[in-house]
Amino acid sequence: QVQLVESGGGLVQAGGSLRLSCAASGSIFSIYDMGWYRQAPGKQRELVAAISSSGSTNYADFVKGRFAISRDNAKNMVTLQMNSLKPEDTAVYYCNAARVVPSRTYWGQGTQVTVSS
Repeated sequence: QVQLVESGGGLVQAGGSLRLSCAASGSIFSIYDMGWYRQAPGKQRELVAAISSSGSTNYADFVKGRFAISRDNAKNMVTLQMNSLKPEDTAVYYCNAARVVPSRTYWGQGTQVTVSS
């Protein structure tokens, strides 16, 4: 079992930056692949960025060059640095922990990011 708690959301003007953090507890954090997803009103949840247990990263095309995901296994923490924010980045951002064998996936409660134009 993994518990995830996001923080760092808020209101920012277009062009600004935010840093989201996800604190994990309850299991061996380092063995999980971690990801940030977002869901805007009326839209499906979508992957924003992911970092594997080995540190490999993957980004959605719409955030490449603007967002950066990182993890600190010693602190059981994953962060998402978001720069050059756009109004279309407005959404609830969720932290996810997943592993394949055995199949497990966990979600945080989400944190709201609002980008004003």
